[in-house]
Amino acid sequence: MLDAVRRVLAEQYAAKSVELFMADYGLTVLQPVSVLPHTLEPVSVHNSPAGRAFGAQRPFTERAPDGMVRLHLPVTVRGDRLGVLSVTLDDGEHADACLGELAEIAEILAHEVVVAERDTDLYLQARRRDRLTLAAEMQWQLLPGRSCVRPEYELAAQLEPAYAIFGDNFDWSATADHLMLYVTNGMGEGIEASLLTNLAINALRNARRAGIPIADQAALADQAVYAHYRGRCYLSVLMFDFELATGRAWVVDAGSPQLLRLRGGTVERIRFDAQLPLGMFEETDYVAQEFQVEPGDRLVFVSDGVYAVASPGGETYGEAALTRAIAATRLLPAAEVPRAVLRELTGHRGRSVPDDDALVLCLDWHGR
Repeated sequence: MLDAVRRVLAEQYAAKSVELFMADYGLTVLQPVSVLPHTLEPVSVHNSPAGRAFGAQRPFTERAPDGMVRLHLPVTVRGDRLGVLSVTLDDGEHADACLGELAEIAEILAHEVVVAERDTDLYLQARRRDRLTLAAEMQWQLLPGRSCVRPEYELAAQLEPAYAIFGDNFDWSATADHLMLYVTNGMGEGIEASLLTNLAINALRNARRAGIPIADQAALADQAVYAHYRGRCYLSVLMFDFELATGRAWVVDAGSPQLLRLRGGTVERIRFDAQLPLGMFEETDYVAQEFQVEPGDRLVFVSDGVYAVASPGGETYGEAALTRAIAATRLLPAAEVPRAVLRELTGHRGRSVPDDDALVLCLDWHGR
């Protein structure tokens, strides 16, 4: 597919070179997809021309002293940022004239990459700076994406350590009228934690796809987890069903993930009626409570691997630090917030490798 894109861009736009870069799992570098003999180096997401196009989600034009122009074009599908297509042309005026068409081609390419991933490992391999653990492989394959944009909302999430996660997870699904969102925190480590999360998420999806209300989804997933583990292992989950037209939501809080809301410049922790984690006891009944979200609200969901992290001196990251981090990132788009909060967390922790995996999910609500 990439060879076909190169050939067409050379024939139709006189492109001198065409390179596709994929964002790695940690969202720190853009990895070249296929270059023979593999001589291209990854480029930084934070301080490179391609990284500027990726972060801003707008084309960025890089002009060289020799007159060559390199266009960096976001490769994004429905708000899910996959990478950047970099196209080199030798005429600046020509580059300006065809920028819109090339940006559209990059967007079409994003859709084709998503389809191609069903049949090839090429693009998944290109995202890796390092080898994933088996647990992390299972968790990343379980995710719906890392970001999603619709007129009513912007949604983005990130997991750390990206190459060695095991229990934390998120899932979402949208229809014309609703957005369902789950944030999960499975107990245990390694493969066992990943297997537990896989069982619970697929049980929730099975119930959701049968058209069952959110409280009954929790009850059926609870039964599935208990039937397998008999209470030895269980999973915490925070579940939302948003009505897109009104902002009204139904919530089931079954465990440890927390929600903080930024509204009108003020950050506050939102507490719900606590219910039992999925699979702790047999045939637990769950009750959904109502919650209202308003246009302009930012909701930030975090797992205990974020708010319970201790500094070298033993100080817990906690609600106060989270509040400061959310307030400090209020001007960033939703897609940038999870990484920014996790960078703050790394500074508090004082070491790069965490003891527990951490999840941050940001939802900006625009309303209809």
